[in-house]
Amino acid sequence: MCRSIVYSFLLILLSLGFCKGQEVEMAYAYFSQGEYEKAAEIYKKLSEDKKYANLIHNEYVATLMKLRDFTSAERFIKQQVSRFGTTLTYQADLAEVYEASGKKDLAAKEFEKIIEQAAGTDNKFFEVYNFFYRNQKLEWIVKLILKDREVSKIPFKYDNVLARTYNVLNQKDKMVEEAMGFGKRQNNPDYVKSAIQDSFVTEEEIKYIEDLLFQKIQNEPNETFYTDLLVWWFAQKGDFPRAFTQARAMDKRLNLGGAKIFELAYQSYISKDYKSAARMYQYIMDEYPDADLYPYARTWMIKSKEELVKTTFPIEEEAIRDLIAQYQKVIQELGHNIKTSEAMRNMALLQAFYLHDYTAAVSTLETAVNTVHGNPKFRDQCKLDMGDIYLLRDEPWESTLLYMQVEKSQKEDNLGELARLKNAKLQYYTGQFELSRDILDVLKKATSKEISNDAMQLSLLIEDNTGLDTSEVALERFSRADLLIFQNKYQQGLDTLSVLWKDYKSQALADEILWLRANTLLKVNKIEEAIKDLEILVSEFHQDILADDALYLLARVTEENLKDKEKAMSLYRKVLTDYPGSVFTAQSRVRFRELRGDYIN
Repeated sequence: MCRSIVYSFLLILLSLGFCKGQEVEMAYAYFSQGEYEKAAEIYKKLSEDKKYANLIHNEYVATLMKLRDFTSAERFIKQQVSRFGTTLTYQADLAEVYEASGKKDLAAKEFEKIIEQAAGTDNKFFEVYNFFYRNQKLEWIVKLILKDREVSKIPFKYDNVLARTYNVLNQKDKMVEEAMGFGKRQNNPDYVKSAIQDSFVTEEEIKYIEDLLFQKIQNEPNETFYTDLLVWWFAQKGDFPRAFTQARAMDKRLNLGGAKIFELAYQSYISKDYKSAARMYQYIMDEYPDADLYPYARTWMIKSKEELVKTTFPIEEEAIRDLIAQYQKVIQELGHNIKTSEAMRNMALLQAFYLHDYTAAVSTLETAVNTVHGNPKFRDQCKLDMGDIYLLRDEPWESTLLYMQVEKSQKEDNLGELARLKNAKLQYYTGQFELSRDILDVLKKATSKEISNDAMQLSLLIEDNTGLDTSEVALERFSRADLLIFQNKYQQGLDTLSVLWKDYKSQALADEILWLRANTLLKVNKIEEAIKDLEILVSEFHQDILADDALYLLARVTEENLKDKEKAMSLYRKVLTDYPGSVFTAQSRVRFRELRGDYIN
């Protein structure tokens, strides 16, 4: 009989538990469907049971907040706090209710009290931190971390978390301080670079970073972390003169053998700041004449000067011959070997493109290839050069054979992509636009950003000027002019472009015609005529893709050819204000600052 009573009692308990479980599910279903009044009625009944109060706590509080029944919410949470006093999130819920009901001061006092209890104890810290994070109370996260630092007496504690929080709060000065502290402690400059790279973009913000880094270098002169960051920062902004100043000081102080400057010089070169690159390579030559870097620095120094000659119009034959003589001197002094192979290749291209001495160019390339045995990549680079020379000689069939050979042998390398791009251009030059576009469509996904961009630009040019609604005659004439200019037959190209401008000035090809003509006029020293074309591009085609290119080039010509400092500064400033996303923004800022006199070398 006794066993029967016990068994019956257990069955009653189980059935009661089962019923309450169903009630929990039903209340949650109402809550999920937004039927808060029905949910609140069930949750209120369940909240009287301590066992179930914890289970339904979050949903019940959320339900009462939705109903704006702050009195019931406050009563329930206070009951929970009295039951489970060590659970700080319940106290935080109470502060949330105070805040939602307009009792801001009372809420703040409650949050302060919670922070006092949590600071210095890791598990409580993270309990409160997670609450603040879930509820997007970022200012309170800051207070929590600062209080925890005070109690634990660890001044850098949670600095990476605090940096992220400051960043979301847009408190950039505090964010960068925390990020730099974390980066230095962890020897993780990439963390700092990621934090500041895209966050500091205005003139004031850029100056703030520079001033901060200078201050830290002054305070800790033996700490290379900040100098490295400053060199990187200047390089990112295209400010290679000042990057070189800092890198040079570090190189001398730490006796680095010019290695970091060699890396920086290459960055400057690929960023088209050839003047700064040449200065850096010259520094390595002067300071380390017996080092392994010397022959490479010497070749690249001449190559940087070569690019300066080729991009400063008009291009003078005497300057080209002087560059060839410098390459020849390097080869005579250092011999025919891997260290001078690039010098030979560069010399061949000058002989072909600027002196039109194709026989000498081919001979130089063959010598270079024979010098570097067992280097298929260098051999194929020379093959591409040979293909270009055949194109100069109006032998496109020979060119395409060489391009295709390199495409096949270097299909897994960027060189293979470059071969495909050259082949696409050749098809474009010869009027095979559909074939050119087929190649370019593949190259749009090229691993090299430069090749991908070139492919997209040429593909867009072809797409805009071919098709059912567009005659291909204009593009055929334009591509022929483009080829003439590639072959350095400038006057023939200009004559063709001038006729094209008269015939198609109101059509889609107009801005391309002006752009190509302006650049070609500069090459033949017709500065005033080039400026007129650039000014038309800037004023009448300011929304087209070539507008920022034209404005930047106009600024450079104004600075370098007209020597009009004030007008050049005005044009560089216009690039910064009108085209902030342009690839020329960094160089415009540097040139503007140089003209303003910011740099002292």
